[in-house]
Amino acid sequence: QVVLVESGGGSVQTGGSLRLSCATSGNIVNIRCFGWLRQAPGKEREGVAFINTESGNTYYRDSVKGRFTISRDNAKNTVDLQMNSLEPEETAMYYCAADPWPFCRGLSAGYDYKGRGIQVTVSS
Repeated sequence: QVVLVESGGGSVQTGGSLRLSCATSGNIVNIRCFGWLRQAPGKEREGVAFINTESGNTYYRDSVKGRFTISRDNAKNTVDLQMNSLEPEETAMYYCAADPWPFCRGLSAGYDYKGRGIQVTVSS
């Protein structure tokens, strides 16, 4: 079992920045990928970014490339998402997610483990 708890959400104006953090616990040594997902009102949940725990490689959906950065701190057991230049259409619930070996859902939303989510609101 893996437990994921998000923090750091809130409200910002267009162009602002937020840093989300995900505290991870449980059987995290078996996790192959950690990801961040989001779900805007009336829309389907989508993948934003993910990191492969073995290679350390990171991947992003096209719309956030150059603005968002996913990172992992092994000492603190956290997975962060730095979000810059935020836009109103990125208002959503953001979820931390994890997949155990041999799975990795990448930029899809079907991860085995998900946190409860945290709200991010970007106002114009």
